[in-house]
Amino acid sequence: LSKEFSSTSSTAAVDTVTSRVTRNGNAVVKKDLLNHEDLAGDRGMIDDIFDETYREKEGPKPPLRYVWRNIILMSLLHLGAIFALTLIPSAKIQTLAWAVLCFLLSALGITAGSHRLWSHRSYKATLPLRIFLTIANSIAFQNDIYEWVRDHRVHHKFSETDADPHNAMRGFFFSHIGWLLVRKHPDVIEKGQKLDLSDIKADKVVMFQRRYYKPSVVLLCFTVPTVVPWYFWDESIVISFFIPAILRYTIGLNATWLVNSAAHMFGNRPYDQNINPRENPLVSLGALGEGFHNYHHTFPYDYSTSEFGWRFNLTTAFIDLMCLLGLASDRKKVSKEVILARKMRTGDGSHKSG
Repeated sequence: LSKEFSSTSSTAAVDTVTSRVTRNGNAVVKKDLLNHEDLAGDRGMIDDIFDETYREKEGPKPPLRYVWRNIILMSLLHLGAIFALTLIPSAKIQTLAWAVLCFLLSALGITAGSHRLWSHRSYKATLPLRIFLTIANSIAFQNDIYEWVRDHRVHHKFSETDADPHNAMRGFFFSHIGWLLVRKHPDVIEKGQKLDLSDIKADKVVMFQRRYYKPSVVLLCFTVPTVVPWYFWDESIVISFFIPAILRYTIGLNATWLVNSAAHMFGNRPYDQNINPRENPLVSLGALGEGFHNYHHTFPYDYSTSEFGWRFNLTTAFIDLMCLLGLASDRKKVSKEVILARKMRTGDGSHKSG
């Protein structure tokens, strides 16, 4: 085990020389073990580490149960987004800039908030930063933080199995949006109920958001983005609603969903060729740095989700800025030596070509 620490970030390089047969989806592979006890000591949780003991149940799969409310709402949302595209030429430049700002804020609420802070505990945030990220998370409207963290930890712990909420083995459409249009597989529910979410329950900011999530979404995801351009620079109410609210929200959803779909199917695997997640720079551009997915599933505790710092990774730049301002600390980072050793051991060799 190798570890490095500094005053502003802790760099946890976790590897052991032992190995074991590991099952990930349909594959049986040799995979290096992580020192779970040390990870737990550093972050207070290990539920984002792949569970090698899980086995899918034999027999027929449960029948699909459609959630028609979600099907109807998602269809209407995307139709509204298509209509919004026709309004862009008529929108004021301030409205377009406001829509971009709302997108960036909402994206950070997911990437820096629900994902890297609360799901993976890859850095620590002060109360003001946690409040800011919670507000940004409500702008995003992708389930409250508690539910997002629960589903994401299950996704990592049981990746590409029946217990994975958006199992990419079920195809692109399912892993992108289809998983929200049907009832969860029973294994997803069962495993989600067994996770230790005590760290999330102990965060009063997270639980406050969960208690008032619906009104916070109405206010922050739809009302404020609509009212600001209408009130401050006399934009039409139709354009104010459909571009900064509906179109921005739809783009934000799909940017996140592409991490679950495209980044699990398209790209190279320089860190671990035995798992499905890939390195996808295009997804990183749209999702503020979340497309370096082979790295992320190999080293889920790295605050940057990448070895390349700020490259295609606005979220890492944001977290670094928060540390500079004293609002964040204790960033976990894997050492270059451990990364290179892992590439040589389990990667697909693509790192050799840059």
